[in-house]
Amino acid sequence: MEMFNKDAPLIENVRYFVKWSLISCCIGLITGALGTVFGHSLLRAGAFFKSHLWMLWLLPLAGVLIVWIYHILGEDKNRGTNMVIESIRMNGQVSFMTAPAIFCGTLLTQMTGGSAGREGAALQMGASIGSRLGAALRLDEKDQKIALMCGMSGTFAALFGTPMAAAVFSMEVASIGVMYYAALAPCIFASFIGAAVSKYFHLKPEAFAIGAVPDFDLKMAALIVLLGILCALVAELFCICLHGAGHFYKKWFASPYLRVSAGALLVIALTVLSGGTEYNGSGISLIEKSMEGEASHTAFLWKIVLTAVTLEAGFKGGEIVPTLSIGASFGALFGGLTGQPHGLMAACGMLALFVGVTNCPISTLLLGFELFGYTAMPYFVFVIGVSFTLSGYYSLYSSQKFAYSKIRNEYINRMANEAAPTAPWQAPKGEETEETK
Repeated sequence: MEMFNKDAPLIENVRYFVKWSLISCCIGLITGALGTVFGHSLLRAGAFFKSHLWMLWLLPLAGVLIVWIYHILGEDKNRGTNMVIESIRMNGQVSFMTAPAIFCGTLLTQMTGGSAGREGAALQMGASIGSRLGAALRLDEKDQKIALMCGMSGTFAALFGTPMAAAVFSMEVASIGVMYYAALAPCIFASFIGAAVSKYFHLKPEAFAIGAVPDFDLKMAALIVLLGILCALVAELFCICLHGAGHFYKKWFASPYLRVSAGALLVIALTVLSGGTEYNGSGISLIEKSMEGEASHTAFLWKIVLTAVTLEAGFKGGEIVPTLSIGASFGALFGGLTGQPHGLMAACGMLALFVGVTNCPISTLLLGFELFGYTAMPYFVFVIGVSFTLSGYYSLYSSQKFAYSKIRNEYINRMANEAAPTAPWQAPKGEETEETK
C-alpha cells in the first residue's frame, strides 16, 4: 500500500516526529538544567549587588574582564543575539564558546550594576548548546537550525517560565512574516521540558498580578489604541538610542577595552544623576513598582538611556526584561494620567514595547497570557496589534529581516533599521526575492 511505502509522507512524518521528539527532549533537559543554574546564579548576583552597592564602582574593571574573557575564548567578533538570528536563516551554527562567554559576562554585568537583562543571554546560550548537539549528532544544515531553535526555546523557558512564548519566539524572530513551522513540535517539547526542569529545581517563573480589569468598552478601546500608538513611539526611541549609542562608541573608542571602560563611567555617572540604583540591573523591581503605580514619571527614559549605554559599551546580558520594564513604567505613567488601573496599563505597556522592538506579535500575545493570565485578553490583542503596526521596521536586532511588509500584502525583504529597497527586485545583495526563488 502507498501509505506504508518507506518514502510515503506518513512514514516520513512519523520518522521526523520520533527523531525530533528524542532530540528536542534531550535539548530541553540540557538547556533546562543550564537555564536553571544560570537563573539561580543571576538571582544571587543581583542580590549581591543590592546589598553591596559599592560594587558599582568596580563596573569598569568588570567591563575590562568581560572583554578579556571573550578574547581568550575566541569570541571577539561575537555579535550576540544578532549572530544567533543570522544562524537561523543561514548556516545554523553558533560557537560552543558563546555559552560560557555570555554566562560569565552577564553575571559580571549584573553583579556590578549594569543595566541589562538575562533572556537575550539565555537565547545565546541555548543556541550554542543546540548548535553543538546538532553538530555532535551530525545533523545536516537544515536540521541544525531546528536544534538551534530548540536550544533557544528551552533556555528561554527555563529562565523566564513562559514556555508557550519561548517555543514560538525562536521560530518567529528571525524573519518577520515567515515562521519556521518545521521546528514547531521540537521547540514546544524543548520549551516545556526546559520550564519543567527549572520549576523542579525551584526557579520561580515570572508572573504578575495586574489587579482590576474594567469592562472592555468603546472608551477603553480608544484609550488602549492611544497607548499602543504612544508605545510604538517609545519602542522606536529605544531602538534608536540603542543603535545610536553603538555608533557613538565605535566612532570615538576603537579599542573594545576603552569602549567598555567609557561605558562603565557613563553608567556610574547616570546612576548618580538618577538618584539611586532603581534603573540598574534587569528591571524586574521596576516592573513591580510600576504595577503598584510607584514608579517615577521619568522612569522609562532613565531605563532606556542606562540600558543603551550599558549594552552597547560591551557589557553582556539581554534587552528583553529592560524592554518590559520600560513598557511597564510608561504604561503606569499613562494609567496615572488617564485615571486607569496602573496594573492593567503597565501590563499593556510591557506587551506593546515588547512587540514594538521584537516585531513578534504571536510570541508577545502568548507572553501576555503566561505573565498576566487571560482576563485582559481584549486589551492585549488591541495594544499588541497597534504597536506592531506603527512601530515601523525598527528592531532591537539589526539582523532581523522583514520578509513581508507590515502595512501591505507584499514581499519586501527588508533588514531591520535600514531603508527599504526602492523596488521588490532590488533586494540586498545575496538575498533572494520572492520572484527569484
